[in-house]
Amino acid sequence: MDGLTHDELVRTLPYLRRYARALTGSQRAGDNLVAGSLKQVMAGNPEQASAASHGQLAPRHRLYQSVTRLFDAEHAGAADGTAHLPLKQRQLLLLTQLEEVPLDAAAAIVGLDAQQAGEELAQAREHLRDAAATDVLIIEDEPIIAMDIEELVRDCGHRVIGIAATEAEAVAIALRSKPGLILADINLGIGGDGTSAVARILRRYQVPVIFVTAYPERLLTGETVEPAFVITKPFDPMTLATATYQAVTGGVRLD
Repeated sequence: MDGLTHDELVRTLPYLRRYARALTGSQRAGDNLVAGSLKQVMAGNPEQASAASHGQLAPRHRLYQSVTRLFDAEHAGAADGTAHLPLKQRQLLLLTQLEEVPLDAAAAIVGLDAQQAGEELAQAREHLRDAAATDVLIIEDEPIIAMDIEELVRDCGHRVIGIAATEAEAVAIALRSKPGLILADINLGIGGDGTSAVARILRRYQVPVIFVTAYPERLLTGETVEPAFVITKPFDPMTLATATYQAVTGGVRLD
């Protein structure tokens, strides 16, 4: 892709997958969206090339724009029945909070001017807290970090129904309390593995999961069964609120 080296593309791909997965609500749909977008870009699709030049975006941001444009094209005319927030607001939240894209670039990516994007983002943030409250299980072995996450979860308007420090404890609480969302660390030290705990829970019943990790690229390779929702440590309340909203509402599905 013009202006983007191979190494830059490799480094960007995990985060592009994170955005697409969070947008669509699933690993498969998100990864297919990224693959389709890259195929068009590499083939020199005129529509994609025109979109990429809009707003003089940086190469990394042009990739986000290509994914967003393809998503919009495939989603055109479909009703977003799960949304309290309009699609553009969801996209802006994901880009600015989850992917840390500057507002002016996010505006160009979704096809708005900076003023419109700022207004849409302000509305989204105002309504986000009350949009999708649910019961949350936190899986985290560090007590101080767990307390911090608990406070953030409550500040987002959710109810914390348990904090598990070990894999066994997480499974027991989940099967007993049936949370509406799981927020899981990956490494539980001597207490086991967060991904294993989630896998055991999902074999019994389906629940949206957000993984929290300092190394998100390790969970976004596209090579195995991986999570749809990943946030990076450390994170702020709005990032958590954005991710939990998308996870609880299931994203905007294309499948």
